Parts: sequence; structure tokens; C-alpha cells
Amino acid sequence: MTEQPIPPTSPSAPHPGTAALHPAATPSRTDVVVIGGGVMGSAAAWSLARRGAGVVLLEQFGPGHVQGASHGRSRIYRSTYAQAHHQALVAEARRLWHELEAETGTRLLHPGSGVATAAAHGQEQLVTVAGAMERAGVPFEWLSVAAAEDRWPGLRFPGPVLHEPHTAGRVDADAAVTALQSAAVAAGATVRHHRRVTAVEADGDGVVVRCAAGAAVRARTAVVAVGAWTADLLGGSVQLPPLRVTQEQPAHFPALDPGAAWPAFTYDPDPGEGWPSGVYGLASPGEGVKVGFHGTGPECHPDRRDRVADPRQLARLMEFVRRWLPGLDAERPAPVSCTYTSTPTGEFVLDRVGPVVLAAGFSGHGFKSATAVGRVLADLALDLPGADAGAFGLAQHAALL
Repeated sequence: MTEQPIPPTSPSAPHPGTAALHPAATPSRTDVVVIGGGVMGSAAAWSLARRGAGVVLLEQFGPGHVQGASHGRSRIYRSTYAQAHHQALVAEARRLWHELEAETGTRLLHPGSGVATAAAHGQEQLVTVAGAMERAGVPFEWLSVAAAEDRWPGLRFPGPVLHEPHTAGRVDADAAVTALQSAAVAAGATVRHHRRVTAVEADGDGVVVRCAAGAAVRARTAVVAVGAWTADLLGGSVQLPPLRVTQEQPAHFPALDPGAAWPAFTYDPDPGEGWPSGVYGLASPGEGVKVGFHGTGPECHPDRRDRVADPRQLARLMEFVRRWLPGLDAERPAPVSCTYTSTPTGEFVLDRVGPVVLAAGFSGHGFKSATAVGRVLADLALDLPGADAGAFGLAQHAALL
């Protein structure tokens, strides 16, 4: 089964909640220009605007578009990280998601159970993750295979299960981007769609951001959060770590029992069985259960994607569902298409180079942390005392390569 190509978003297509995002005129000068209206750029604009900074956000496509990595109903939320800096980021993001919900009156974070499991080769890493969760104060429990399968009969497990009972779940991606932009506008930001940025140039002690239509905005700082288009826009002006852009193809599978509970889950299966990577999944209301391999799609340019599911990889995903997720109908997948922009280490790239703040390489696991990433980007853009990208900085990437 192959996916039908998704048509581009029409420039005139309405999108709920976005009418107020288009003021009569775009300021020609501001404090910070945010380039990219996906979840990371929108989170940065919200964080900046609520601190009183002048913000203009420029997005090349229309509201609710499906060209990048921030669309859809479901993104996994989990705390199963071995690194202390990711534990801190996820915890901060959870608090900020709730603040955004309060500001906008929109439910975005849907908490629930999460499970992580691994075959024998990955169980030592799972123990390391549990130690990091314990140090971070994240509640968890270990379940035997039998106990986990009794609790979730639609899943089979290759080994012991790390259960995160309260701090996992789902983020509604489409609603999150809309809420972030609406909250940014309410705090004073200007959000403009259909503004493709072609250049970010030094301008005295700031930058000038030029758009394809000829308009320009001058600012003290530019935040570049354009995902798969990062290398195109920044070219040789910033020494980036290698960024690999892939067309990913998770799929929604119908549940055989529509009333069954499904935790958010990650599997590290036995590579000897021929799986291309680990697998993640979560319930997606109205669509089934979303299941996908992690970062295994073909490399692509974001403007030249075919959005068609590779039949061999789809067949492997269906086989995984038959083997490990018997509560799903493996014969009726509905593939979806998105991009990953990945670094060699899987770490995010967050840093400031002169007047340019960079956000890139979220490697398929950044959405959950977006509100906290927005805070980091705002700190860097405002050049606050002590602002530091830490483990996400360019120097750290260079040291690891």
C-alpha cells in the first residue's frame, strides 16, 4: 500500500485560529526576527513576546501546512532519556505546555502511560535510562513481560518494561503550533505566513532578513528555525554539523478493539530480526495508532519530496506490527509523510553565532521539548547573562564529530 501524495497547502486556505495572525503591515524593524513558523520558531516567538521583546515571525508556507515536521495530531511525550540535560528540558517543557494551555484555553498535552522495552542487547541502556529518571524525580516502575502484556493485551514485549505512569502521553501537534502563534500574537508579536526568506545578512550590529517578494526586516537578532531548509538558508555563513534530511513514513494502524487503552511506546527490538531501527508509537485520536521506525527514510530535499511510502519499508513496518502489536490491524496501514532533520549524534543544535541564533537538527524527537527549546532560543536571542546552549552548542557537536 502506498500513500497518495499530499497536495501543497493553498495560500488562500483558511486555518482555525489564525485570522488574527496577519496584521495590516509588517514592521520593517524589530528586536528579533524569527524565521520559520514550525513548532520551534513559534515557541521562540512566544517566549520572546511574553518577555516584551519586539518579534516578527516569518513562515514560508500557509497556516497548518504539511510541508515540514510540525503537522499532524500526535507527537510522543516521554521522559525516557539517559541524559540529564534532556531530562531537565522535558520537565521544563511540560510546565510550559501547561502555561500555554492556560493562556490559550486549549488542551495540548494529553498525559498518559508510556512504556519502553528492549530486547537483550538494549536492556543495559534501559537500566541507564531508569537511573536518569530516578535522579530527575520522574516516577517509574519495572514490569515483567507477563504483567505488561496483561495490562496492555494489544502489545507484546521482547523484554522487561520500563513503565512511566504519569509523565508520558501525546502532544497535539497542529493545535500546539496554532496555540503558540496565537499566544505570541496576543503578547505583541507579528506573525506573517507566505514570506519565504532568501537571505540573512549582517547589518551593522544586527541583521537584515530579506524575503523573496522583496521585503526586508531589520533586527538586532535573527532566530533561524527552518528545519529541513537550514543548510539552504545559512549556506556557508555558519559552520553547521552535518544535517541529514530524510522523508519518514510512519503509518496509522486501526485498533482491533477501538476501546482498548494504548500507552505511548518505544521498542528497541533485536537487530538480528532485520528491523532497520527502533520503533515508536502512540494513539492518535480518529486515526488509529501511529507506529514508525526512527530516522530510516530516504534522504531528500524538502522541496522535492514525493511523499510516497517506500513499499519495502512499509512492508517491514507491517511485519513489525504483526509480530509485536497484535492489537492492531497490520493489513490496513495509512502512511503519513514528514521530514526528519538529524545530526550525527541525534542531539539538537542550539547556539548563537554573531547576531544569528540557530535551531536545527531535532532528529525526530524534539517536538515534546519545543516550549523549553523556545525559552533557550529566547535567552540566546536576547543575549541574557548566563545564556548558554550547553550540550546543544556547536562546540559540543564539533567535539563529538
